[in-house]
Amino acid sequence: MAREPQFLSRVRAVLATLGPAERKLGDLVADFPGELASYNASELAALAGVSNATVTRFVRRLGYASYEAARVDARQELATGSRLYANVAAGLTSDAATYAERDCRNISRTLGEIDVARLDTFAIDLLQARKVWLVGYRASAAFAAYLQWQLTQVIEQIVAIPGPGQTMGEHLASMRPEDIVVFFAMRRRTSQTDALLRQMHDLEVPVVIVSDEGMPTDPRARWHVHCQTSSPGPLFSHTAVMALCSLIANRTIIAADRSGRSRLALIERLNDSLDEL
Repeated sequence: MAREPQFLSRVRAVLATLGPAERKLGDLVADFPGELASYNASELAALAGVSNATVTRFVRRLGYASYEAARVDARQELATGSRLYANVAAGLTSDAATYAERDCRNISRTLGEIDVARLDTFAIDLLQARKVWLVGYRASAAFAAYLQWQLTQVIEQIVAIPGPGQTMGEHLASMRPEDIVVFFAMRRRTSQTDALLRQMHDLEVPVVIVSDEGMPTDPRARWHVHCQTSSPGPLFSHTAVMALCSLIANRTIIAADRSGRSRLALIERLNDSLDEL
């Protein structure tokens, strides 16, 4: 079943057909959709320099029965993490120290919630799995690739997916209950996220989810870790995600003990023989 168009999609679809007054309002909302999510109809009309009647006609052109219905839809889209809704002006007034302070707070709050005993159990699970799958789309792909790069030092069967030109069906068909999936699900998540998690659950593959603080805890996950991503600027802060990846990698390498050191030693000897580093 096709999804209902989201708020911004509706705005963009009608822009070219609008009259001057409605187009003025439409351009404002398309560039700053957070304004509609935040203001009532009269406030938005004053901000755009149009009449209340223009606002009413505009939301009806979008297919909404009322301004409040459009506002609810805009707020739901705001919750997905679109940075078009961010307060850009606040970021312009923040100095470097403010960003550093927020990043440190995000790291402290994220890692402070980690149960070390549970983390060490997770590290053993990674080492004992038949295969480790690291899943990430969009910004999350970078975290999946980074964690693979670190853990490949002690885990041979590990892969970050999907790769360029790949679809997930081939990978899902290869997953087994003896595997483990680390699913990075940072905002904005793709529309397939829930379907993928459902398929993995149906395949009885253990899944650990790493997400931002806005994603509800998924009961299907073996463990769901929430990372703090607040920022004084228009972009999410991902410093806490990288700190978590570093913590996972370090605890896993420590847990690997002698077998891990043997693999590390072999990697170093091969690097020396190839004169790569």
